[in-house]
Amino acid sequence: MAEAMIEFQNVTKQYPGGQAAVDQLTMSIDKGAITVLVGPSGCGKTTSLRMINRMVEPTSGAITVDGEDVGSVPASKLRRSMGYVMQSAGLMPHRSVLDNIATVPRLNGVSKAAARQRAQELLDVVGLASALGKRYPSQLSGGQQQRVGVARALAADPPVLLMDEPFSAVDPVVRDELQKELLRLQRDLAKTIVFVTHDIDEATILGDKVAVFAVGGKLAQYATPEEILRAPANDFVASFVGRDRGFRHLAFSPSDGVTIHPVRALTPAQREDDGGTAPDDWQLVVDDGLRPLGWVGPGKGSLMVPGGSLFRKGDTLRRALDAALSSPSGLGVAIDADGRVAGVIKADEVLAVIESGRRVRQGAL
Repeated sequence: MAEAMIEFQNVTKQYPGGQAAVDQLTMSIDKGAITVLVGPSGCGKTTSLRMINRMVEPTSGAITVDGEDVGSVPASKLRRSMGYVMQSAGLMPHRSVLDNIATVPRLNGVSKAAARQRAQELLDVVGLASALGKRYPSQLSGGQQQRVGVARALAADPPVLLMDEPFSAVDPVVRDELQKELLRLQRDLAKTIVFVTHDIDEATILGDKVAVFAVGGKLAQYATPEEILRAPANDFVASFVGRDRGFRHLAFSPSDGVTIHPVRALTPAQREDDGGTAPDDWQLVVDDGLRPLGWVGPGKGSLMVPGGSLFRKGDTLRRALDAALSSPSGLGVAIDADGRVAGVIKADEVLAVIESGRRVRQGAL
């Protein structure tokens, strides 16, 4: 059983004249894991996060961090003991990137030189070029600013990292990159991370466990992403997770039952040697290193079109289905660890594996 790092014990936050923002919350947050708080606007997820470092004081109940009641620790000391990343990065515009990152170590009494050295090291940790340390926040992209925000939160090497919708203000491509970067960092650092989002997809990608909050500050379900997608606790959770939760669930399902079939692949030069004859069916085109370039359809003069997503042996059923359905030929391209074509997978066979798994799960219920 995982060791608890943060404990909510019957915690309520009641604002004057309104309903409870958080209502009788009892929850244990695992040490060294990512716990995601998710739910619609006004459900209490951000309030719950901010009560951990006393940016918001609970009306009743207790919160402990590593066994110590947060109410017994001076608020300023408590906040300096935790990393905090917010939506807008919250960088100080008049300070350089290095000085922004060095803020908490300096507040903790670390010398300016040592704090800057630590900040310089963290640029590499969060995937930023060292030359960016001399720039100011206005000279960075949104994604770079968020990376600086993460570096600043890590500067004092805190055991707990609080993240309040940190990626919601950037475009989807950058958001995907930042999510991957956070998972990479977590593999290396194993912090206790509490992450707030309104996006169920982000929650299931990042969370070791997910807490779904309902309006009124009630905890509706607290479980692994797979369990929430497979077995929502009630109608509210099912509705919030969405109708396509079955397909999200595939992201946690192994693709062991999917067959990889051999395929004849030709380089552009080999196609020329064939005299440009019209293929009877879709033809896979590869480069000289056997890496896929695309597909050429039936008929003389057909142009090569991209092949869609790629599938690697060991990927999830979600990736297998994506590869098969995004391919113009209906055949997903399977590649090996070096990116070379290993064969193809068929959409109907992937769907059959999914249906077989669904029947097994239903029989287990």
